[in-house]
Amino acid sequence: MRLADLIALAGALPVVSAVPSWLPIERRQAGSTITVDLSKTYQTIDGFGCSFAFQRANLITNMSDKTKQRQLLDLLFNTTSGAGLSIIRNGIGSSPDSSSDHMNTFAPKDPGGPTVAPQYSWDGKDSGQLWLTQEAYNTYGVRQIYGDAWSAPGYMKSNGNENNGGTLCGVSGTNCRTGDWRQAFADYLVQYVKYYAEAGVPVTRLGFLNEPEFSPGYASMNSNGAQAADFIKVLHATLETANLTAQVGIGCCESEGWGNQVNMVNGIKSAGAEDMLAMVTSHTYTGGVPVWLSEQCDLQGAWTSTWFQGGGAGEGLTWANNIYSALVSSNVSGYIYWEGVQWPSPATNEKMIRVDQQAPYNYEVSKRLWAFANWSRFVRPGAVRVASSGGTGVKSAAFKNVDGSVAVVVISTGTSASAVSIQVTGANATEATGWVTDTSHNCESINVTVANGAISGSVAARSITTFHIPAPPAPPAVKSEVGRRGWRFV
Repeated sequence: MRLADLIALAGALPVVSAVPSWLPIERRQAGSTITVDLSKTYQTIDGFGCSFAFQRANLITNMSDKTKQRQLLDLLFNTTSGAGLSIIRNGIGSSPDSSSDHMNTFAPKDPGGPTVAPQYSWDGKDSGQLWLTQEAYNTYGVRQIYGDAWSAPGYMKSNGNENNGGTLCGVSGTNCRTGDWRQAFADYLVQYVKYYAEAGVPVTRLGFLNEPEFSPGYASMNSNGAQAADFIKVLHATLETANLTAQVGIGCCESEGWGNQVNMVNGIKSAGAEDMLAMVTSHTYTGGVPVWLSEQCDLQGAWTSTWFQGGGAGEGLTWANNIYSALVSSNVSGYIYWEGVQWPSPATNEKMIRVDQQAPYNYEVSKRLWAFANWSRFVRPGAVRVASSGGTGVKSAAFKNVDGSVAVVVISTGTSASAVSIQVTGANATEATGWVTDTSHNCESINVTVANGAISGSVAARSITTFHIPAPPAPPAVKSEVGRRGWRFV
């Protein structure tokens, strides 16, 4: 995707309000038809996911209750009983220690300069993220693994500290006494990819910034677009030398909001580094939508696990609509919540599951996770969004998966349930299933009928319902000459 396309994506995600209920049949509206056109296509979907940075992964990795540990993994990644998330965003450490929630680096000591051989020391844990990622990869088939560095190790930066911003030494505008650390940082990131590969997990996306316009008292690194381009060129060449460009794509720049991200991409394009990016990533804390919406959550609202109470920013229906707006209105390809799990404090909605740090490890699942489930379970990586139109009191989005199955996601915008009929042009449906999330249902099966190629079912008031049409059966194999006659030429 080129810059003009990216700028066209800019726009704030709406916050919606809703009144959920599971209404009886006598209060349903008259039926309406949703038409899906498989011949009209839009963006390819990379997936849906969350992060486990800042030692949140340890909540699951270090849990002694293996039953609850598996329950949490299932809730996050299982495609039949959980959210079926398909992207993991891990933090690449820069801290010299693991105190508090710090993400420790595997190069804690300055070797004596940027051209001196580094002193790597990999602990095989990566703040709990490696084991969790192995489980996601091996048990649940998650294939999009995104490693993102909030900062370079402090000695590689202009301020000598992993915290409080500072800039990578060697990029334009810096004049560090210690020299140019761009190649050393690129080598560091590539070594991270190699460590994960040795553990059987191929990293597919690599980032080197997080909110580069922000200088908080935790891991952070400042950059403008030209400075990002300076490093992208070095990182891309290093990946090429390591024969990793077919596996690993570079992401940039994780801005707080789309306004700064557009400026960053402008600078990258002006420097001739745009084609070295596999994806553009941004957050939405200051408004806007990127190609990958790589971090979004409700940081301010008090913890809630409800589907709808008044249209609050942390409610499940709000998130069903947030994802819809990003995918349909802005053609986003990847959608990542901030933290998958987190301890109870702070009591905000920055996590999807709240987990106690001590036995008996009680946990509470928010409806935000189930809003994700209605998307991620059925819209799988590689799916292509296709045209969807029509319907009364509902809005819809449709996708064709790589395996040929079709997912139609329908969100009720009315206060009464709607009977819908789905017509798929370019396919003749013979079977389908339906799955609803609302106040009292968590991506649970509903009755669906199929007749003359049309799928019919009910969409509850203020709900999200996904209709899944399996791929048509493969045609019978043509028998070979050997099979028909029992002989072959030799």
